[in-house]
Amino acid sequence: MPLGLGAQAKWHPRRTFSGADVASPAARERAMKDDFRGKIDIDIRRSEPDWRPYLPPSAKPGAPNVLYVVWDDTGIGAWDIYGGLIRMPNLQRIAKSGIRFTNWHTTALCSPTRSCLLTGRNATRNNMACITEGAQGFPGLSGVIPPENGFLSEILVEHGYSTFCIGKWHLTPSTEEMLAASRRTWPIGRGFERFYGFLGGETNQYYPDLVLDQGPIDPPATPEEGYHLSSDLCDRAIQLIADTSTIARDKPWLCYLSFGANHAPHQVPKEWVDRYAGVFDMGYEKYRELVLANMKKLGIVPQNTELSPINPWAAPDVIAENDLVRPWESLTEGEKKLFSRMAETYAAFSTYTDHQLGRVLDFLESTGQLENTIVVVVSDNGASGEGSPNGSVNENRFFNGWPDSLDDNLKALDQLGSPSTYNHYPTGWAWAFNTPYKMFKRYSFEGGTADPFVISWAKGIDPKKYGGQLRDQYCHAVDVVPTILDLVGIEPPRAIKGATQSRIDGLSLVPAIRDAKSASPRTTQMYSMLGTRALYHDGWKVVAKHGAISGKGKFLDDAWELYHVASDRSERIDVAEKHPEMLRALVALWYAEAGLNHALPLDDRTAAEILGIERPSIAKVSNRAVYYPGMSEVPEEVAIRLRNRSFVIGASLRDVTKGCEGVIVSQGSRFGGHTLFVQNGKLVYLYNFLGIEQFRFESSDPFPTGRVTIGVKFDKTGENPKYVANGNLELRINKKVVAKGTMRTQPGAFSLTGEGLNVGKDRGDPVSSSYRSPFTFRNGIIEFVAFDTSGEPERDLERDFAAMLSRD
Repeated sequence: MPLGLGAQAKWHPRRTFSGADVASPAARERAMKDDFRGKIDIDIRRSEPDWRPYLPPSAKPGAPNVLYVVWDDTGIGAWDIYGGLIRMPNLQRIAKSGIRFTNWHTTALCSPTRSCLLTGRNATRNNMACITEGAQGFPGLSGVIPPENGFLSEILVEHGYSTFCIGKWHLTPSTEEMLAASRRTWPIGRGFERFYGFLGGETNQYYPDLVLDQGPIDPPATPEEGYHLSSDLCDRAIQLIADTSTIARDKPWLCYLSFGANHAPHQVPKEWVDRYAGVFDMGYEKYRELVLANMKKLGIVPQNTELSPINPWAAPDVIAENDLVRPWESLTEGEKKLFSRMAETYAAFSTYTDHQLGRVLDFLESTGQLENTIVVVVSDNGASGEGSPNGSVNENRFFNGWPDSLDDNLKALDQLGSPSTYNHYPTGWAWAFNTPYKMFKRYSFEGGTADPFVISWAKGIDPKKYGGQLRDQYCHAVDVVPTILDLVGIEPPRAIKGATQSRIDGLSLVPAIRDAKSASPRTTQMYSMLGTRALYHDGWKVVAKHGAISGKGKFLDDAWELYHVASDRSERIDVAEKHPEMLRALVALWYAEAGLNHALPLDDRTAAEILGIERPSIAKVSNRAVYYPGMSEVPEEVAIRLRNRSFVIGASLRDVTKGCEGVIVSQGSRFGGHTLFVQNGKLVYLYNFLGIEQFRFESSDPFPTGRVTIGVKFDKTGENPKYVANGNLELRINKKVVAKGTMRTQPGAFSLTGEGLNVGKDRGDPVSSSYRSPFTFRNGIIEFVAFDTSGEPERDLERDFAAMLSRD
């Protein structure tokens, strides 16, 4: 059989009056009537039906399935299929039957790359210059992919495919993740018929913030019952594929399977971590030497490739201190032990997830579907440096601009990977897992952008002829969609649901798959990420000397480095002084490409600044809000914000009886959050500051019965350090102060995992270790919980409470 349907004459499906073909419902209706080929008489007995216009789209017989597997935060130097030391037997299975690309690139960040992987357009043309949580009101930065940039799912569903999105999405602005929002940017709004996963950028692997199709659901089990998200996602992939293939055996499907692995938190059962005991004890510099040797042996990099230097740019002049790598020999023995265990946990997370993916492959093989399934495996960016030089047991500290404590991290050594940690390895391992390249995720160096890409299709890419081969042509994430379309024999549509489609930036890699010696389809690629910039052109690359989220601005003052990456793959030798004309030409070309791709303005503000901006939303975030029991979880982005300000919380309860207990209101998790609850007959308010310090206020008197009014009042007295409110808190029952003391608030968000505000329970990872989730409120009725951050006199809030009560 020829290589893919794309190698034959293009197939044009018969007309099916879908949104891909006809611009409006009225036009579609007219077309359906005009195309009727039956016979209409007064009597239906003398009439002849024509079902064609009313049938759903159908795929061409023999059309292949597509299993599109996306990993997170995985550099090219991590997995054994590219020379790393992390064992991936099921990826080996795919690689041996397919092709590995060794010079494939991403944008260096999650959402931007994922937008490329599903549309074939450059990230800034998708309005995804940053993660969706960092959206700004500019073209290229809004976080909303326009309808003229159609998704692969939108194309395939109109050609008779079933379409499933499973796992991480991260293409919906955080202001639209709530139930009151439009579903326009949810998977089901962009061509996926089913969705099971999480909308945000990361989630707790034991307490994930799950969504099924259009709304939140609880995980099917608990950590104590053996629950882990990677296993759950693969269970659901098997189920949804079976739902289609068992009933409609000839109907092809697209399964976009996007794991939480290997993004923080690196959480995995201990027995898997123990399998890697001692593997990384040599340290990250030695690891890089071993892996580079493996890469050369496998042919992953040219034989003249050398290791990039440690800390290529000075700090804090260019990069932030948090992006430095501490030399292995400068570490104490305790630090080496801790850092090694962090690497073991990351490796185990990857291998455990590979094992779960193997179950999907086994199912496809046992049902006879694997041979005609295109399997695509990619990572969305290089290994992550968000763990800081010392690693972290709570990655949320990074996003709050709060340094990790080595003492705290060392104490958590034996808990790494468990529900009690939200761990991330140090920058040294990010550098190592991106061997042989510089830096890591967020940077426009190869360490942020050079990533794994594997493709196989037994029926169309003959394993006997192509299996195990490598391809070194320069290519990019935008090239995957046109490659898949070429293989399945579908032309990009002119319009989708009435939206005229924009140009696709990607180029099909089918010629490269067919011929290892073919020229690289891509000659130019622009990069822009969090203030870093680069441009590849015909074997050359310019890189602006600017740190990611450095907060320094002054972009026009940046020096640019020049590398001939065709002969210097790891960007070791800056040849800007030798080739000033080439440098000027490529810098000018970067600006031209930036203009064409909506890459301006540039934003290098710190993570806390970018994430802390209030964005417009249909959910008006005001200084007063009331929440009720029975509501679904309220995402933090649209909940009232308490950080760095005075606030009052008021709760009204009735019919309280003896034995009353449970959560009244909670927000966040054990890694940052606050909770108000009743336990052992006492009222407790607990503010968990980044999992570092818990401010606990507990009443001394027994909790009353009947009608009860509760108040929490925090008065900000100062700000130290910046963005951290210090002040005094009072806990009240029926206006009586029952506990008081000092407290401080987090500078940034409680969580990036989607763990929002809940009334009457703590859904997910518990804020307090005093109880187990959900610790549902019982033996009393919560009428409402009100918040006020206006700073107005407290009596106004009490009057509002009274007005609410009078409506009963």
